[in-house]
Amino acid sequence: MENKIHWEHIYQTKESEKVSWYQLHPRLAFQYIRNTGAGKTAHIIDVGGGASTLVDHLLEESYQQVTVLDISKEALEIAQQRLAQRADLVTWREADITKANLPHHQYDIWHDRAVFHFLMNREDREAYVKPGGHVIVATFASDGPKSCSGLQVARYDPKSLHHEFGTDFELLDSTHEEHQTPFGTEQKIVYCYCRKD
Repeated sequence: MENKIHWEHIYQTKESEKVSWYQLHPRLAFQYIRNTGAGKTAHIIDVGGGASTLVDHLLEESYQQVTVLDISKEALEIAQQRLAQRADLVTWREADITKANLPHHQYDIWHDRAVFHFLMNREDREAYVKPGGHVIVATFASDGPKSCSGLQVARYDPKSLHHEFGTDFELLDSTHEEHQTPFGTEQKIVYCYCRKD
């Protein structure tokens, strides 16, 4: 409950375009999703998607089975209001990903930008739903910030992030991003793209 209260407060007191992780164009995330080769009817989930604009770009590219999951109801409502009538084309899930009741093989593409690095306890990382199919996860890099929004975060390189998912997942690609925040600072991010057959 404490995590939910924290994130509801963030989205109630800050404009969604002013939070440090905001991206108008989530270029890398969208590129990775497109490069999976999955069709427009692939089931895609954006974990911690909240108010992110990734869903806008997916709808513009005619992806038909998009789910956005976030612990914050406020964040989801921001995205829904922005999308207006198009929000009806999306499945919205208000849930903590470490407690969400999601079938492991429900999604063809699992995308998570900046949720996994908040899971500081091994129990939470183990409870994080282990997806199948294509998995795209972005966290703070090993030389990235040590905290975000008042919370401590874990930092990873491609090898250590891949290790968290286990040997069932094949690491196909990784890259680093120097994310420019809305207030002019830089955050170093690592992306890993894995696949579990």
